Amino acid sequence: MSESFDLIVIGSGTAAQVAIARVRERGWRVAVIDHRPFGGTCALRGCDPKKMMVSGEEALDAARRMRSHGVEGELRIDWPALMAFKRSFTDLIPAKQAGHYADIGVAAYHGLARFSAPDRIQVAGCELVGRHILIATGASPVPLGIPGEELVSTSDDFLELETLPRRIVLIGGGYIAAEFSHLAARAGAQVTILQRGARLLPRFDGDVVGWLTPSFDALGITVHTGVTANSVTRTGEGLTVGAASANGAQIDVTADLVIHAAGRSPELATLDLAAGDVAVDQGRLQLTNGLQSVSNPRVYAAGDAAASGPPLTPVSSHDAKIVSANMLDAADASPDYRGVPSVAFTVPPIAAVGLTEADANAKGLRFRVNAASVPKWFAARRLNEAVYGYKLLIDQDSDLILGAHLVGPSADEVINLFALATRNGLTAKALRDTMFAYPSAASDVGYMLG
Repeated sequence: MSESFDLIVIGSGTAAQVAIARVRERGWRVAVIDHRPFGGTCALRGCDPKKMMVSGEEALDAARRMRSHGVEGELRIDWPALMAFKRSFTDLIPAKQAGHYADIGVAAYHGLARFSAPDRIQVAGCELVGRHILIATGASPVPLGIPGEELVSTSDDFLELETLPRRIVLIGGGYIAAEFSHLAARAGAQVTILQRGARLLPRFDGDVVGWLTPSFDALGITVHTGVTANSVTRTGEGLTVGAASANGAQIDVTADLVIHAAGRSPELATLDLAAGDVAVDQGRLQLTNGLQSVSNPRVYAAGDAAASGPPLTPVSSHDAKIVSANMLDAADASPDYRGVPSVAFTVPPIAAVGLTEADANAKGLRFRVNAASVPKWFAARRLNEAVYGYKLLIDQDSDLILGAHLVGPSADEVINLFALATRNGLTAKALRDTMFAYPSAASDVGYMLG
């Protein structure tokens, strides 16, 4: 026996929630499916719980920086208590989400979804027929393809640790490695990062990352760049990760926990896309500009599953609005990813929006660069913070801000001003002429622009 819906949504994260809200407003009959607790990655296993944990790290770091400057006493992170604080937020979400679905008349299913035909989804012994189907399954860690991979934990596992292991190895050097290494090191762990690339945080400007790098050293984090993990083995001393450099030199690091931080890809493996006539190439859905399957027009995708824009929560929300418009009104809309800010929540944070210097040069643009490391500016000085810097790219002809790259106190908030400018065509002069509250981190924007 099958049941029919106007829209079947596979996944229950940000993209799913936005799409469901929009189509239900128009009276569509909707089903949602997730094999995990309802709520999605950002709320349960990603951005939000991570930031809850970082709150403890920020408080500790602030106290340590102000020691002998009016603050006395020794603080430490109580890991179980910090985890309990995180769970005071995350534990409530699945039931609240399930209750919300019931309140608005959405049929909710738990289980692995798979296509059985272009318009049919099998889940938990039920067959659902959809006029439209939205794939919003998020992303999962890319396979490492090394012996002992089954011994490697995920970022999800890290955010559920009851106690913090003494020794941690992170394989990879992007957002997850940077954020988790700062948190774990401040909580007392001995942390090692094994990064295949030439430097940490390759998606951020190299100069700005360079200003942040001393914070890893100060925390006692060991960073190996230009090395590739090639094995994980269990020994009497724990887990030993083998890694090799480009010249063949071998590095062995022993830890109590090894975390996968080497990137994620769309979570599609269990969907049986072939049965749904959903085209895929090299692990990515083949989509039109409107995020619609090129081979099965009833199927759409949004967020990390679509892999169309940056893998960020605001992009998932934006994608869902585009998909909803196209399903509801045949709007022929396509996503606009201009001015999407990105932040790594190290302490202090590093943030970026728009083009890097390399991007701008590759496009042949004429631009000027305003850049400096400025830890003596008041926004950093009042906090006794040694890391504070900026790099801005400004078009020579139009005075538009092409890119902004920040590190230091409140970089995660100030970057939004530059995002507003890059997305809405505000010139450097327009920002310089704006009167910001003083003294605030935003009041430095005018000085950055010169």
